[in-house]
Amino acid sequence: MMSALEEYERAPKRLKVATEDELEEGEESDSASAGLVHDEDDEEEEDEGQSRARRKDKSSETHRIAPSPVVHVRGLCESVVEADLVEALDKFGNICYVMMMPFKRQALVEFEDIQSADRCVSCGSQEAVYIAGQQAYFNYSTSKRITRPTNADDPNSGNKVLLLSIQNPLYPITTDVLYTVCNPIGNVQRIVIFKRNGIQAMVEFESIQNAQKAKAALNGADIYAGCCTLKIEYARPSRLNVMRNDNDSWDYTKPFLLRRERGKGRQRQAILGEHPSSYSDNGYGSHCPLLPLPSNNRFKRSSHDVSEVVSYPLPQSSSYMGHTSSSVAMVSGLHPSKMNCSRIFNLFCLYGNIEKVKFMKSVPGTALVEMGDEYAVDRAITHLNSIKVFSKRLNVCVSKQHAVIPSQVFELEDGTSSYKDFAMTRNNRFTSAGQASKNIIQPPSCVLHFYNVPPCVSEDDLQQLCTEHDVPGFIKYKVFDAKPSSKTISGLLEFDSKTHAVEVLTVLNHYQIRIPNGSNPYTLKLCFSTSSHL
Repeated sequence: MMSALEEYERAPKRLKVATEDELEEGEESDSASAGLVHDEDDEEEEDEGQSRARRKDKSSETHRIAPSPVVHVRGLCESVVEADLVEALDKFGNICYVMMMPFKRQALVEFEDIQSADRCVSCGSQEAVYIAGQQAYFNYSTSKRITRPTNADDPNSGNKVLLLSIQNPLYPITTDVLYTVCNPIGNVQRIVIFKRNGIQAMVEFESIQNAQKAKAALNGADIYAGCCTLKIEYARPSRLNVMRNDNDSWDYTKPFLLRRERGKGRQRQAILGEHPSSYSDNGYGSHCPLLPLPSNNRFKRSSHDVSEVVSYPLPQSSSYMGHTSSSVAMVSGLHPSKMNCSRIFNLFCLYGNIEKVKFMKSVPGTALVEMGDEYAVDRAITHLNSIKVFSKRLNVCVSKQHAVIPSQVFELEDGTSSYKDFAMTRNNRFTSAGQASKNIIQPPSCVLHFYNVPPCVSEDDLQQLCTEHDVPGFIKYKVFDAKPSSKTISGLLEFDSKTHAVEVLTVLNHYQIRIPNGSNPYTLKLCFSTSSHL
């Protein structure tokens, strides 16, 4: 029998929407929290009449989109899930499929026919339509159909196996966590977690009906408030083949597959109210509860329907990692002349705060990176281990050291110091709970999101910046529409390969852009985008 891993390799990694431009709309720049403050006199305010005219022209342009059974929904609240859209919009006609875009507070809804979509768009333009208590806005999509990963010829078909993509996985995702989230809705039989392209998992339910309920209730929800957002599709395999029971796979119908040491005395909660207790000392402050279900809990099973769940304990401390916990990562395979402490910071800061970086004199091409906590180290290992940077493959693992000590400091080949303390830098992106929640934990990709760039900087200027620093140039460029009062711009840069994007981010992240007559420089911010192409 083909294993779940082999089945997954044959399945599409992401839900695709043909010619859907909306997928790249609304990616926020986050410059308010990361950028520098500038004098308002340096920015020219747009005339109010011109602003109104521009909005009117833009509105008339978008309404020229040809009618389609697929409706683009905007202005959703953060806590909205698929079930909320179905509940609010099924009065217009039968809904075939819903695709959530939680980070952009948008969604695509495919109706059974164009007439239903027309009723939705027309009603939304004439009167307020509320979804989960917040007014939403509607327009036709440029797509005529949302492509499904399975059974594409039958839009109403389902599967008892769901494919879960965990976006912005700020905290560890294990079989215990997913079981606790999913099992209250319907009996979960098997779970398999993959970490090849971000964090994804397949969850097999007892029936198609249970899977449908879980998809409606959880699609778009946060496992923990502000992070670990679920994007759910029907998977291609109809059954999962689990070989062992551990933190990455579990067959709940075969307890004899147990291969790990049981936890002692700690019971797993039916619904996670807080992050594991060890998170409380990591500097993020207090935590918000899990948000797996809509507020009315209409899909949650009653207590007498839920089987006993305390037999599967939460992982103790950092046992999910399979090694001794430490907030220090060891990175080897570093290019001797092109990598230094600042460039390591530029790359690793996407996954957690960086305290100190130190190159090891006794082991050339190797450095120790002290991060904010052990979970930041785990995220860095998950996303950066085995990637190529300057033609050398990185090896990222947990160090036996529990802190970086500034001893044996020497000069690197580029003339910089082998040790640097980043504890007080403003460029750390996880210094508070609010700032941490704005980061989208994303694996390396060939598209970079840039932000906090002065409006006077053009596409040619950014291309010239790449040339001056001897890194690959981008092949496509897109700038997002900025608010009239915005002091910065943001957008996307697409490169020929993931390796090129990684090298550009490593070199140019946090580059200081100075403009004529400007008192303070702008700090260029880069991160990997959720878009796979432009």
